[in-house]
Amino acid sequence: MTSSPTSAPRTSPFDLITIGRIGVDIYPLQDSVGLEEVETFGKYLGGSATNVAVAAAKHGVDAAVITATGDDPFGRYLRSEVARLGVDNRWVATNPDYNTPVTFCEIFPPDDFPLYFYRDPKAPDLDLTEADLNPEQIASAQIFWATVTGLSVEPSRGTHHAAWAARKRAGHTVLDLDYRPMFWESPEIASAEVARALEHVTVAVGNKEECEIAVGETEPERAADALLERGVELAIVKQGPKGVLAKTADERVEVPPYPVDVTNGLGAGDGFGGALCRGLLAGWDLDYLLRFANVAGAIVATRRECSTAMPATEEITTVIGEPTDSAAVAAGAKGDHS
Repeated sequence: MTSSPTSAPRTSPFDLITIGRIGVDIYPLQDSVGLEEVETFGKYLGGSATNVAVAAAKHGVDAAVITATGDDPFGRYLRSEVARLGVDNRWVATNPDYNTPVTFCEIFPPDDFPLYFYRDPKAPDLDLTEADLNPEQIASAQIFWATVTGLSVEPSRGTHHAAWAARKRAGHTVLDLDYRPMFWESPEIASAEVARALEHVTVAVGNKEECEIAVGETEPERAADALLERGVELAIVKQGPKGVLAKTADERVEVPPYPVDVTNGLGAGDGFGGALCRGLLAGWDLDYLLRFANVAGAIVATRRECSTAMPATEEITTVIGEPTDSAAVAAGAKGDHS
C-alpha cells in the first residue's frame, strides 16, 4: 500500500494514534422508513477508529489514524475529510486491491439503527501490514487506541500485535471492545483473540455484550473486575440506560446517563472515546472524566451523522462545568502540530 503523500516528516510524538476502520457512511435524510423508501442520503466520514480520532481532535487533541482506503473517489474523499476534520492523514494508506467500504444505516429513533456494511471481499483497513506502521511513533504516542474489529482477520490481526509489541504496554494503551459479529467467523474465535489482546493493553472500554465476548461476563461489576484481572489498569463498562461504570485497582466510579432526545445512536460510543482521550491526556479525576465522556456521547446521539457530529469541549462543559483542578486544565490535550 502507498501512504498519504501530503504530510511532512515528523519526529515529535502525537497525543493520540488510532488504528482501524474507515469508510463512507451513507445515512438517510428521512427517519423511520426503511432504506427501500429513502429518497435522499448524506455522505459522511465513518469508521470507529477514525471517528475516535476525529472526536478527540475536536477537543484539541493532536491525533493521527492508521488505516487504509481503496484507490477510488470515495478513498480520495476520506483522506481529504480526515485532514479537514483535524486529524493527521499521513498513515491513511491507499490499497489498489480493494474498494473503499461504505456503510448504510436506517434511523428508527429512539433505539433502532440497523447497520449494513459493504466491506467484501475485504476492507482495505483489514489489509494493513506491519509495513504500514511507524513503531517509533506508536511507542511514543501518549495514547494508542485500537478496536477489536482489527483482530478479526489477517494480516490486520498480526499488524495490531506488532503495534502492541512496539508499544510495550505503555500507559494509555486502549482497546475498544467494539465487537461486530458480522466481521467474525464465530464468537468463540473473537473471545480467544480478545483474550490475547488484553495482555497488551492498559485500558479497556466496552458495553455489557462486548464484555461477554472479552471476559465472559455481562454483569458490569464482574466484567470490570475480570478485565482488571487480565492486567488492565482501567476498565470502563457502558451500561446503557444505567450509565457508565469504571474501575481501577483502587477506585470505583459510576455515573448516571445524560438524558437526551435521540436522533441517531450510532457514533455515540466514538464521541465517548474521543472525549475519554481528552480526559486521559488532561489527567482529570475519574468521575469528571466519565461525566465528560458520557455527555459527549449523548450529544452525538442527538445528531444525524457521526464524524461531523462530534461536540466541541465547550458544548460539554456548558452542561457539566469546567474541571475543578486548574492544573489538569493546564496539562490538557493541546499537542505540538509540527
